[in-house]
Amino acid sequence: MLFLISLISFAAINAAPNSFFSAGELNPNMTPEVLAHLKAVYGLDKPLYMQYYDWMINLVTLDFGVSFVSGQNVIDMVKDRISITLIMNITSMFLVFLISVYLGIKAAMNAGTLSDFLIKQLSLFSFSMPSFYLALLLILGFGVELAWFPIAGLHSIEDKVGFAYYTDMAWHLFIPISVMVFVSIGSMIVYIRSLVNEILKSDYYFFAKARGLNDKQLLRYYVLPNLMPPIITLLGLSLPGLIGGSVILESIFGIEGMGQLFYMSALSRDYPVIMGILMVTAFLTLLGNMFADVILLKLNPYFKRG
Repeated sequence: MLFLISLISFAAINAAPNSFFSAGELNPNMTPEVLAHLKAVYGLDKPLYMQYYDWMINLVTLDFGVSFVSGQNVIDMVKDRISITLIMNITSMFLVFLISVYLGIKAAMNAGTLSDFLIKQLSLFSFSMPSFYLALLLILGFGVELAWFPIAGLHSIEDKVGFAYYTDMAWHLFIPISVMVFVSIGSMIVYIRSLVNEILKSDYYFFAKARGLNDKQLLRYYVLPNLMPPIITLLGLSLPGLIGGSVILESIFGIEGMGQLFYMSALSRDYPVIMGILMVTAFLTLLGNMFADVILLKLNPYFKRG
């Protein structure tokens, strides 16, 4: 899978018009001889299949190449920024899971009531809200007008140790993570509500309720065990969307994560950095899906019997 992703990504990037070394974009005063020399230094004078072969050989040793813009090793640039992106995405996914499961079950268990109506309206509002627009609204409301939260960056203090440092980071990440959570819970709530409704109509739930089990017992032994496998699968499939969404939010909030690095590299056509980030993101996505499969293996009693 990683091989196919790398092949498609490499072909798509090289099919894009212009490049970092296009005459007139890097430096209009450069002569064709100097541009040819630079391409030879970076191996861009070779045929595409040879460029891809050399890149794949280096990839085995985690050598993603050198940035055209900064001259740094791509792997070092990714290492410096990947932690904050992972913190944002893992935190938002955990919160999305908790909020969506609670609201989805509450809406299904109270179908036709006011709470069900309000939860459905909330999910529709979340589903239709663009992340960049919500981010701007929260910046204007809570960052500019009320001045409750900082609107950009990760830190306001320079001391990188101690509880105050991490508290300051959490304060800066409150609005970005809130945006990521809100725009993600809508579809998840609708999906969970639909699943729970199917469980409530099932025969095993009907007979369990006929045995006199209370709502807590029904929820614990019949609803949640049958609800978890499809939710875990959906969370694994939603990883690319969360990571892709961080590109927009990190750029808006000035957070120096992989999303912002990817955006700036795309603007400057820094192809080694783009390919490096794409491969790291693809690996994390496949790893998340693999973890989801392992969790499903533990949750599904039929797999245990095998």
